[in-house]
Amino acid sequence: ASIARALAFDADLLLMDEPFGALDEIVRDHLNEQLLELWGRTNKTICFVTHSIPEAVYLSTRIVVMSPRPGRVSDIIESTLPRERPLDIRETPEFLAIAARVRDGLRAGHSYDD
Repeated sequence: ASIARALAFDADLLLMDEPFGALDEIVRDHLNEQLLELWGRTNKTICFVTHSIPEAVYLSTRIVVMSPRPGRVSDIIESTLPRERPLDIRETPEFLAIAARVRDGLRAGHSYDD
């Protein structure tokens, strides 16, 4: 409903803070595909917050990796994936390399010492 409202007002920017976080993977995959389709039709700027690395890589042209407390930008990754992205792109070496870079950036800010 909030996405429809933002589109009805013709907002230039859509801010989405973990909108699919509580959904199961199948529904999340479907909505991710729908969001990419919407983005392709409207060319709106979408700022999408997620804790899911695959979701971040699948949806993004640019990924901003944040460090934990204090929250700071630790990396900005420009995606080299094509704009048209089938779900099975997640199995490609290029996708996996971007996901690994995101994961490395997230791990760098955490301490797991006992």
